Amino acid sequence: MNQLSIDQRITRAQRLLRMIEDDAPLLEMRVSSLSREHQESAKSHATLLADLTRAEIKKLRKQKAQADRTDA
Repeated sequence: MNQLSIDQRITRAQRLLRMIEDDAPLLEMRVSSLSREHQESAKSHATLLADLTRAEIKKLRKQKAQADRTDA
């Protein structure tokens, strides 16, 4: 099994977060034809995904810092 390093996982999570954030205006356009309830649901999901991704990045950075201290 090919495990990704912490640095690679951080990079991937940062890329995902950037994509989510950059997509916000386009999401607004894509959901504009939906009912208000569905618009809010889609936006809420995107916000939740961004929040979870930020938390993952924070967790990975903490793991990296701990690993760096252990290696030093």
